[in-house]
Amino acid sequence: MRALRKASAGPGADLLEIPVPEPGEGEVLVRVHAASVCGTDLHIYDWNEWAAARIPLLPMTFGHEVAGYVEAVGPEVHHLQPGAFVAAETHIACGHCSTCRTGRAHICENLRILGVDTEGAFAEYVVIPAQNAWVVGEGIEPDVASIMEPFGNGVHATFGTEGGEDLATNPVAVIGCGPIGLFAVSIARAAGAWKVVAIEPNDYRRELAAKMGADMLVDPKEQDPVAAVLEATHGTGAEVVLEMSGNAQAIDQGTRMLARGGRMSLLGLPDRPVTLDLNDQVIFKEARIQGITGREMFRTWQQTTTLLSTGRVDVSPVITHRFPLEGFAEAFEVTASGRSGKVIMFPGG
Repeated sequence: MRALRKASAGPGADLLEIPVPEPGEGEVLVRVHAASVCGTDLHIYDWNEWAAARIPLLPMTFGHEVAGYVEAVGPEVHHLQPGAFVAAETHIACGHCSTCRTGRAHICENLRILGVDTEGAFAEYVVIPAQNAWVVGEGIEPDVASIMEPFGNGVHATFGTEGGEDLATNPVAVIGCGPIGLFAVSIARAAGAWKVVAIEPNDYRRELAAKMGADMLVDPKEQDPVAAVLEATHGTGAEVVLEMSGNAQAIDQGTRMLARGGRMSLLGLPDRPVTLDLNDQVIFKEARIQGITGREMFRTWQQTTTLLSTGRVDVSPVITHRFPLEGFAEAFEVTASGRSGKVIMFPGG
């Protein structure tokens, strides 16, 4: 089969012919329909400091946001049959640590990530644990299924552990409108937010935020986002702030635009320690600050399926580019350009 491989440390990747993997006990072989490009994949492709320190073994096939057809099942797989169309939950949990045993497998103490710690999905076939294969519901297009994993990040961040009760009729601010931020805009809108404010310095992505249902667009290069949110909410602030950028200044601004008693979800990853005014902006506000990683397994997947299959959220504006697998260099270039939403690659052409 063809697979996009990191053959050695350094920028770039190679499209190579390698043997089709065989599923072991509790695993399934998936024929890849589509795999979308994530920021993590871009780090691996560029081989930045994070990738050099994080990737355990080369050579490897990378890529993790994937949907496809079950081609074969390994021993002791009883709930899936060849031909099933599935999307992959990319957090591979051990199943026996304290967090797994208390229903929090997405923060497993021994967590492995598909395409980071294991062979990944930028290939014609990929092997995944059968328990990580989510059968895609009716009403979800195959291309859309390939972005259910990052869409689930947006669902988890937007709803939080409390289930999103604080969204309906309340103002919501989304800081950073990359693909997951764009998903969050549409999810908050579908959940009945009174006003959704999208804060994004990139003109192209602000336009996409409008298409996804944002009521108000803020360019932080041109106006103070804290003042803008406070003015739009009559001085109260946003009941929910979804921080997707990882920018240190934006994180601080998020705490300042947050309403008293409000919730702030942190999904963006800073590249350095962040200083916050904890006294006035968190403690005295009784703010609820929640870190977000991945998706709750598997509540988030059920929420994701419902939102997409019923048409309550239309993600088609976010899927802006499609490439065959041999067009990977252009796919990564477009992803890095800032003038794209979600970029999808198709090993079958």
